[in-house]
Amino acid sequence: MSTAKPRPLPRLLIVEDDEGLQKQLRWAYEDYEVVSATNRQAAIDALRHYEPAVVTLDLGLPPDPDGTSEGFATLDAILSLKPDTKVIVASGHGAREGALRAVAAGAYDYYHKPVDIDELGLIVARAFQLHDLEQENARLQAQGGGDGEGGLLTNDPAMLKVVRTIERVAGADVSVMLLGASGTGKEVLARMLHKASKRGDGAFVAINCAAIPENLLEAELFGYEKGAFTGAIKTTEGKIELAQGGTLFLDEVGDIPLALQVKLLRFLQERVIERIGSRKAIAVDTRIVCATHQDLDAMIAETRFREDLYYRLAEIVVRIPTLAQRPGDALLIARSLLKKLAREMDSPVKGFAPDALAAIDGWSWPGNVRELENKLKRAVIMADGKLVTADDLDLTPDREDGGYLNLKAVRETADRAAITRAIARSDGNISSAAKMLGISRPTLYDLLKQYSIEV
Repeated sequence: MSTAKPRPLPRLLIVEDDEGLQKQLRWAYEDYEVVSATNRQAAIDALRHYEPAVVTLDLGLPPDPDGTSEGFATLDAILSLKPDTKVIVASGHGAREGALRAVAAGAYDYYHKPVDIDELGLIVARAFQLHDLEQENARLQAQGGGDGEGGLLTNDPAMLKVVRTIERVAGADVSVMLLGASGTGKEVLARMLHKASKRGDGAFVAINCAAIPENLLEAELFGYEKGAFTGAIKTTEGKIELAQGGTLFLDEVGDIPLALQVKLLRFLQERVIERIGSRKAIAVDTRIVCATHQDLDAMIAETRFREDLYYRLAEIVVRIPTLAQRPGDALLIARSLLKKLAREMDSPVKGFAPDALAAIDGWSWPGNVRELENKLKRAVIMADGKLVTADDLDLTPDREDGGYLNLKAVRETADRAAITRAIARSDGNISSAAKMLGISRPTLYDLLKQYSIEV
């Protein structure tokens, strides 16, 4: 007989002073653990005690049931206490402006009264999905080490495929080659691979082979004995030894000089090293993960990189897409980085103005995530108010469409790109995205299903 505990139901908080409507919503949402509150204080108490992922909030709460002041005060309190909570506000007839104002203040979405249970059910389900996605991204960011590039944040199918590949090869003790342009997150992925492997409790040692002069790189990798050369005042372990039982990450491996490639190949074949100035063989058990932005095939053809070394290093090859090839990810990463930078720089900046969102989405990002972070640092410094503008970012849209000729392919590509960007610009808010696209919410839901786009 199984003793496994049933998975807990997602928690939904309903803030509504109409007891009849409360009961109706409780009955409709049997797939959730429903908690209810009738006023601001009860809502805050429930939020602290139950920590619901999603809240439905009637803006007309006592003591101002005919207005919205108490509802907005409740919204502010919820987002201050738990910023990642998805709040869906109620909009009565003629109160659409208040609902849109609530969305601008941080609410996830809104629904009309009288309530359409099916429509609200879709909004609630999407809110839970977005909350789950953000939690998963937070987990991936923690695995990635949060190294200043915002960790790994993505909702792009190609990048998610890369993540799945990393998770699958992590358990196999093979050498992995990460290929991608500078700033695409190669070290983040390398750290993720290390954390997910059986060596995760061991050391993760990284060395940028392009940043160290040729005459010093051998000493950095293999270490040296005291007196081996001028300045060697003590015996020093190299990076390979320091990674004993863990992972050695060789960034920009294409910059290793040919003479040193021979010595690295010998280590990979025999798993022993000799420090400079010593003939003693030292056995080292470390996993090699390497990365480069260079075309190693071309370098091999030009005899600038050893083919036998390549095949030792590239038992598994993972190709990382650029930020320009990941629609919507620039905005996803930008929002996360902006929060982090504003906190670190003690800035009042809270978000992006519409022109900034358009500029981020329209920029081709040749420098990838690193360039994005630099632009955001500038923006946080230059911003006058709480919203970053395109001028603060020093960006102008430069995206150009591709030259497809097949009309069906053009339509599908354009639909996917427009929907993905609208979802990203609206931070997952379906109502705002549909308005931006000039279509109804049901139509947008149909397109999301048709193109298998996850919000």
